[in-house]
Amino acid sequence: MNQENALGYEELKAALITEYENQYGTKPLWFVAAPARVNLIGEHIDYCDGFVLPLAIDRHVMMAASPNGTDEALFTSLMLPDQPAVIPLDERPKIGSPSWANIIRGVFYGFYQKDIWPIPGFDTLVHSNVPLGAGLSSSAALGVAAATMIESVSGLQIQPKNKGLLCQAAEHQFAGVPCGIMDQFASIFGKKDHMVLIDCRSEEAQAVPFTDDSVTVIIANTCVAHELSDGSYANRRKQTEIALSVLGKDSWREVTMDDLLAKQSAMSEQVFRKARHVVTEIDRTQQAALALSRGETETVGELMAASHRSLRDDFEVSCEELDIMVQAAWDIGPAGGVLGSRMTGGGFGGSTVTLARKDDAQQIIATMASVYQEKTGIEPEIFATTAVDGAHAVDA
Repeated sequence: MNQENALGYEELKAALITEYENQYGTKPLWFVAAPARVNLIGEHIDYCDGFVLPLAIDRHVMMAASPNGTDEALFTSLMLPDQPAVIPLDERPKIGSPSWANIIRGVFYGFYQKDIWPIPGFDTLVHSNVPLGAGLSSSAALGVAAATMIESVSGLQIQPKNKGLLCQAAEHQFAGVPCGIMDQFASIFGKKDHMVLIDCRSEEAQAVPFTDDSVTVIIANTCVAHELSDGSYANRRKQTEIALSVLGKDSWREVTMDDLLAKQSAMSEQVFRKARHVVTEIDRTQQAALALSRGETETVGELMAASHRSLRDDFEVSCEELDIMVQAAWDIGPAGGVLGSRMTGGGFGGSTVTLARKDDAQQIIATMASVYQEKTGIEPEIFATTAVDGAHAVDA
């Protein structure tokens, strides 16, 4: 399914403000938006001191709010209208119900820890056009939007890096998601017509120009998410820790392929292959950022293909549906406008990301959707996106 009919930024904002006035009988005083993200390359290395290269996409979580004169914050989501969340502002924030708002509670707790407290009460309405379950980090966008709204309400701004770390901590402590910093940093540091190169060791972000207007990014949601009841994800992370211990290094950034090959006999084949992915993916991501800055998009495409093969064969986090979607793009190839394609996100389902010629994008989307549905019986969600600015507050 082509998702070009999803509400655009201005339409989403207008719908949110209109519904706010309908529900609360007043125009909102504050309005904020935080984009979702897709990672072009650099997968499963954010927790290995690696680099990641995401972009903020034109799918957002938006919030509108006004003061309510109480010591409570009310959050109501248009996606879950029967599950409003009331958050007391006269006590330390705690995990509560409904569960969808726990990330927001965690963000409030971050402000509480920074002594930006108490915060005056306000009524908030939440809306979004981010596809759920697509691996585009709608949860991080929700947390970043909440932090941006609290900044507006309190009148105090947090340094962007600290804001990202605060939102990451909210996911860890209140939502039980041990994520890296990529999702929050991409939503905060996103910049129009730029990717964001994030150094996960130094926790610094820099903008990388993505200004070739003949190229676009296509996101294909496979609409599947395989449950990992056997602990597969945790096991892979553990294997990277075992490998680093065998190598006797403090950080993966100190590991070369020669180092890894010298210690191969001291590792199991499974552990070695996980380590090989980490070493090669860190290198690929740096190469991709350099190629992108030079406008060498064909090189970026080749690196994306190598990344997918590594994730599929060495790190083993792809799945049949992701492989079918990527292969559909590969089969179109450069002649049909596809420069590169790979799975993106944690894997075992979710989305693929494809770098493509803009003029060919609609035909590519139609072909990928047709091939995928024919082979899986599942209707995918596929859309083209641009790189947009990060979280921001604007006049309602």
